Amino acid sequence: MRRAIYPGSFDPVTNGHLDIIERGCKLFDEIIIAILVNPDKRPLFTIEERREMLLEVIQTISTGNCRLLVEDFQGLLVHYAVQREADAIVRGIRAVSDYEYELQMALMNRRLEPRIETVFMMPAEVYSYVSSRLVKEVFQLGATIQGLVPPSVEARMSEKLKRG
Repeated sequence: MRRAIYPGSFDPVTNGHLDIIERGCKLFDEIIIAILVNPDKRPLFTIEERREMLLEVIQTISTGNCRLLVEDFQGLLVHYAVQREADAIVRGIRAVSDYEYELQMALMNRRLEPRIETVFMMPAEVYSYVSSRLVKEVFQLGATIQGLVPPSVEARMSEKLKRG
């Protein structure tokens, strides 16, 4: 069985994330969608809320025979990947600026654990500019995010914004 880790903040999960997961299912038998716990950041959604949203929205994508799990982790990604006996780490790349940072991370991960490969995947062109940070920013400023996140995620974001 080929197992991959797809790490991220997923705050919130976007259609770009789902596109990478769906594409990754063509390559791997199992993908662990790993929510990074970063105590230094102030996320919009709690870890529990992000887990709930991911579990809900992954039901809407075509996975074939690929098994999807949602977990959270803290610390070094490569240590988590070793612990979960992963073969690969999947990373989405939208632009050249992403590539430079991701290349550095991949090379460091390879140095720390040569057995684990990093697989770079590009999202569909329509999502090539979409990031969780940008989605949150434009939404909080009153712009529409329809088509950038699943409808259920947009509804949760609206509820968060109403509560202040």
